[in-house]
Amino acid sequence: MSPLLASFTFGTWDVLVFVGFILAVILISVLKSRSAGKSSEDYFLAGRGLPWWLIGFSLIAANISAEQFVGMSGNAAQCTGLAIASYEWIAAITLVAVAFIFLPMFLKSGIYTIPEFLEYRYNKFARSLMSLFMMIILVGVSTAAVIYLGALTIDTLFHGVMIFGCIEVNVITAGWTLGILATIYVFIGGLQACAWADLLQGSALMLGGLFVMIFAFINFDKTDIQKLEDTPVYLRPVAYQDDVDMTDDVKPEMSVFEKFKTVSEDNLHMIRPLTDPNIVWTTLLFGIWIPNLYYWGLNQYIMQRTLGSKSLAEGQKGIVFAAAMKLIIPFIVVIPGILAFNMYSAQMHDEAQNDSMANKPVLETFAAALKSTEPGTVVFKFNQEFADLEPELAEDIAQYNLKLVQKDAPEDAYAKGIEECIAEVKAELKLAENDPSEEAKTLPRELAIQKFNEKLIAQAGPELTVSKELVGYKYDAAFPLLLRNLPFPVGLTGFILASLFGAIMSSLASMLNAASTIFTMDLYKEYINKEASPQRQVFVGRTCVLLFAILACLLVPVLANPKLGGLFHYIQEFQGYLSPGVLVVFLYSLFSRRVPGFAGGTVILLSPIVYLATKFVPATAGMNFLNQMAVTFWVLWAVMLVLNFAFPRKEDYVLEAKGTMDMTQSKGAAICGAVVVLVTIALYILFW
Repeated sequence: MSPLLASFTFGTWDVLVFVGFILAVILISVLKSRSAGKSSEDYFLAGRGLPWWLIGFSLIAANISAEQFVGMSGNAAQCTGLAIASYEWIAAITLVAVAFIFLPMFLKSGIYTIPEFLEYRYNKFARSLMSLFMMIILVGVSTAAVIYLGALTIDTLFHGVMIFGCIEVNVITAGWTLGILATIYVFIGGLQACAWADLLQGSALMLGGLFVMIFAFINFDKTDIQKLEDTPVYLRPVAYQDDVDMTDDVKPEMSVFEKFKTVSEDNLHMIRPLTDPNIVWTTLLFGIWIPNLYYWGLNQYIMQRTLGSKSLAEGQKGIVFAAAMKLIIPFIVVIPGILAFNMYSAQMHDEAQNDSMANKPVLETFAAALKSTEPGTVVFKFNQEFADLEPELAEDIAQYNLKLVQKDAPEDAYAKGIEECIAEVKAELKLAENDPSEEAKTLPRELAIQKFNEKLIAQAGPELTVSKELVGYKYDAAFPLLLRNLPFPVGLTGFILASLFGAIMSSLASMLNAASTIFTMDLYKEYINKEASPQRQVFVGRTCVLLFAILACLLVPVLANPKLGGLFHYIQEFQGYLSPGVLVVFLYSLFSRRVPGFAGGTVILLSPIVYLATKFVPATAGMNFLNQMAVTFWVLWAVMLVLNFAFPRKEDYVLEAKGTMDMTQSKGAAICGAVVVLVTIALYILFW
């Protein structure tokens, strides 16, 4: 049983609010989309009649899910702090650009899918290639990951609880529940159902996040100063956080915001050093813009609701509305994550030690290896925080690893190795060799143990395997810990969980709808049945929704496997193979009207090859993944440049208008978009 469950309460009113909200979402979305099956345009694009306010809420609800509330708040609880908000604030600027650069181009062409545009601009091969890659990523990566993250949150809170006396709550059963509920309304109503569900769930999400932030601050203000913990600084032991315990500077007479700023001073900045595990300052120069532009401008499951707008002006207003809401999200997701570590760091450590997705299986394997009379085959890895929090256990592990890696090592090999690493650590921390302080004599030992163990792992031969890394804290427990510990009024816990559950369903439904649209319009209609009637297309789309949902649910156990190396890594790894190439193909078409047709497919095909190469070429292998994406982008841009000048089109490409949509630009959206950009810049200046 998860430690979180020990004191987590979910009363009768919470159950009623939770179930009532979910049922209301499904019922309203189905009723509002009863006519969706009449034509493919009705089913896949909501009849191209979505108003701006529905588009805005739908964009936010489709985007925000457990990945933000669990993953982003977890990154904030870690050393990254407020800097992780760059994914949201950069998105605000990106959305404004999408509204006035990409959207007019897409609506003018009358497309159903983003890949369809590539056929008009390049050729059919480029369209088909992007469709195939995007569908695989949508189903095998994005949809499966959203189900897993949502299921993991439910499992963390309710693991082992029996429903109806026969169904045990775990990752698998929670995943299938999410998949089934989201499939119901998207199967029936398509994009129209998604949009109405998003309106309800997006509103609830913003409100629920606001409640969490408010109660987190209230609880933080009441917490004993001595029980508060500074947010960690990566790769440095707690006592070396500027050699000062920030909680010593907290005074009882301070306001709650002054206390928070004092305790979390190091983590309320947007610029992070190159040692940060999540986002470093160099990615702000270019790297972070690549996934943002791809995600918000070229990602089918996001752009589909804008393709369904009833006019260009409505679409632009909806996108700018979503951009404005993006500025708020870090305050209701990131700030609570930082507060969670300040208040519940000890519980995060307990979660890491006892969680089957974190340290528990590795520690059990280590315990068995110590008892075994057979030679071990696994060397055990741990990070610096684990060494800080469990120094004796870390030392036992390092000594065990030494016996495996250096079988003939002398008895004093461990002591000498640690002394050498202590000297290295002191040099790195610029501590004088004759520093008389107790800290200078003892504190570097935890750093030295971890450094020595890293050296041993680097020396391990091919006959030895490396375990999953033991960690000091389970940062992804930040949001569940807030739900467990904060004293919410009766029924509010149910509402907050329902809003999170609904957000997961919104993202899931949007992805299923997008994947089914791509398969039906770009693959089935183009290669399998070119004469398919609109009703047949809707039938194929609905069938795909069912099949893709089943496939994504079947992938959940794969994502739950600790050997995977982390879900965030899994998501970004696969998105990075496609996004740089697709972005180059679309952006380059804005600068050149004579780029040849075969260039689009060529660059998309090269994208995964070049991105994979950046992970092995010495000059880029150690880079942050966002910087690797930036390198991939510029290499592919150079390829496109060469192809453009070597094989130019004979005539300029001209985009032909299709359909009767009103293409008048929104002046109000342009003004509001400019305000959003200025506010974003001001936020970066404020928290620089």
